[in-house]
Amino acid sequence: MAARQDKVIITCAVTGSIHTPSMSPHLPVTPAEIAAEAIAAAQAGAAVVHLHARNPQTGQPSQDTDLFRQFLPQIRAAGDVIVNITTGGAPSMPVEERIQPALALKPEIASLNMGSMNFGLFPMLKRFEQFEYEWERPYLEASESGVFKNTFCDIRDILLRCADNGTRFELECYDIGHLYTVAHFLEAGVLKPPLLIQSVFGLLGGIGAHAEDLMQMRRTADRLFGGDYYWSVLGAGRSQLPIATMAAAMGGNVRVGLEDSLWDGPGQLARSNADQVRRITRVLDALGLAVASPAEVREMLQLKGTAGECFA
Repeated sequence: MAARQDKVIITCAVTGSIHTPSMSPHLPVTPAEIAAEAIAAAQAGAAVVHLHARNPQTGQPSQDTDLFRQFLPQIRAAGDVIVNITTGGAPSMPVEERIQPALALKPEIASLNMGSMNFGLFPMLKRFEQFEYEWERPYLEASESGVFKNTFCDIRDILLRCADNGTRFELECYDIGHLYTVAHFLEAGVLKPPLLIQSVFGLLGGIGAHAEDLMQMRRTADRLFGGDYYWSVLGAGRSQLPIATMAAAMGGNVRVGLEDSLWDGPGQLARSNADQVRRITRVLDALGLAVASPAEVREMLQLKGTAGECFA
């Protein structure tokens, strides 16, 4: 079974690289917007904010470390929320580009994709026909023939190069096989517990969003990692809230945010990340579950604390 916990960790993924600006006017793009959304999500109850950067003129995903430096100091000045910086970036980026912000900024947590996969964003072309920026349509179209590359060498390189930073990883597992990749690096001593397993459901190319998929992921993780891991989940699109609710009822942790879903109900765009945090908080309250604070999450995951960050 996963590590025992009394409270639920809420992570909020603020902007990501899946959605494009034309899909929602509420998707944060500029450093000021990303900072404001992250701060509001933390105030609404998120203990962790998972962060990407975007070109402020076009909204295109970017791993420019200087862009991260334009919003991280404001987030840190506003409170003690745990910052999680992506090493996934976008599927179109080489690994060397993707790793730079985590290397330079030394966050408490960084995300890490645990396997190569077909990362199918192209079905969104059927739902969104008009695009403001020239890069948006080709970006989505390219996912039909592209592969999101995360080889064993790539994963090991990221883990070893970030080791001296004291950063712990949000291990993003899009399918059952990715759990076995985590087990491989754990056995090799490159990863050390407690693990933070982030199971991703409902993205084309990965595991589905059926309740049986959720159960299979949980059973496999329990068998491989026992009490050495914390389990968190995210559901893409309309599966966000159902997946989070089922996982929370099973003793797991949850991730919401506009990276994973633009919606706040059928046909209703979420107006902010904080709205999604408040929504899952109401669900947790109805289930009789308490929400973990950043300090409690730091103790659970054995994080290094904010003193080791280099956000300035």
